[in-house]
This record gives sequence, structure tokens and C-alpha cells, in this order.
Amino acid sequence: MGQRILTAGTSPIEAAAIALIIAAKFGLPLLILRFPFAAGWANFVLDSVDGDLLVPLGLSEAVYQPVDKLADWATYVAIVVVAYRNRWPTKRLMLGLFLFRSVGQVAFLVTGNELILAFFPNFLEPVFLVTASILAYERVIRRLPDWQAQGFAVLHRYRWLIGAVIVVYKLVDEYITHIGNIDRSELIQRLLGG
Repeated sequence: MGQRILTAGTSPIEAAAIALIIAAKFGLPLLILRFPFAAGWANFVLDSVDGDLLVPLGLSEAVYQPVDKLADWATYVAIVVVAYRNRWPTKRLMLGLFLFRSVGQVAFLVTGNELILAFFPNFLEPVFLVTASILAYERVIRRLPDWQAQGFAVLHRYRWLIGAVIVVYKLVDEYITHIGNIDRSELIQRLLGG
């Protein structure tokens, strides 16, 4: 018999909450196409807490992992579309990072070995979030008419610093998530003295 999608005892209200969260996980990537900054960050926050919501609500861990990876992949596709549609100078880098992470995700989905994801870190999303944030700053805060050119000039000027921060952040994040299997909520509580 197949695996259960929901754990035993999941109420209809919990099942509805699970369905809404999963819909948001697939809906936010579509919004990234129109609102890269806001939807990108909203997606990042949801992806950071979704496991802490879905599994306790009653989604089985065996179902959560592939759903999460497929939603992540939808996000990565949206990021690459934004980069190409807007003719970002970083579009080929983003496509390469997308393909790199996709190899890891497919290998994980085939083998179920979570360690594979640590060997294919998701550098794409932080590169996108930094890019979208700098562009939003130049456009909304500084109100520059050539906001995109200015934003990419900033990215180019600080590329080594930005790249180093992203690499260190993602390697630590991949260790916490896929090697140490450390619960982020508990880690944050311990760091804050709770």
C-alpha cells in the first residue's frame, strides 16, 4: 500500500491549512515573475518555516520532502525566467546555478539521500535575493531613472564580497539543514538564550 499523505489523526482543519501552505509554496514562485523583491523574500520566509508548520499539522515527512523540493524547483525556474526576461547581466550565472542545484535535487528525489543536497548547495536563491534587493533599493529608495544599471554596477563593484558572504552563508545553511539536521527554530531559540 502507498505512503500516507497525512499522518493519522489529522483533522479537516489541519488538512485545509496544509493545502493552503502548499498552495502558497507553489503560488509565490509565480508572483516572483511580477514582484521579484517582495515575492522572493516572502517565498524565502515561507520556505524557512514551512517544515515547522506542515509536519506538525500532519503532513508526513515522506511527502513533505518531495513537495518542498518541487516547490523549490518552481522558485528556481521563476528566478531564471526573471533574469532572462529582464536581461540581467547575471542571467547566465543564474542559469548555471539553477542547473547545478537541479542536479542535486533530482539526485535527492531519486535516491532519497539528503546528503546529496549539501553537495549541490542552493546558491541561486541568495544571488537572486541580493540582486532583487539592490535593484529594489536603487529603484524605490534612491528613485534612480537608471536603477537597473546602477544596481548591477553595485553588484559588480562588490561581487567578491557578496559572493564570499553567499558561499559562507549557504555552506553553513546546507550543513545545518542537510548534514547536522538541526531544527532552525530550536537553533534560533538557543542562540537567543531561550
